[in-house]
Amino acid sequence: MTPDTVISVGTMDELKKFVYATLCSDNDLLDDEFPTTSTPLRQANGELCGMIFCVHGPRRVDFSAIWEKKTNRVLFYKPSGERYRLVNLSEAAVTD
Repeated sequence: MTPDTVISVGTMDELKKFVYATLCSDNDLLDDEFPTTSTPLRQANGELCGMIFCVHGPRRVDFSAIWEKKTNRVLFYKPSGERYRLVNLSEAAVTD
């Protein structure tokens, strides 16, 4: 899958806002109408290696995305688990 776009985010908060807005837009959900969660992914040594973002939509349907720290990209997934979008983040993007 080739990247759909390259974006610039400077903080984890900006990344969360981008991911939530993208998930809502892609799935025809109203912004701020559904609960959201984010969960850090850590290696065995405790080092942050990514983050899972989830919008909990209607009828218990979850829309998710994963930020990979090493590659500095975000992968978006349909509720079925199929990846449908990949977004690269700029060089100066998110840090711990």
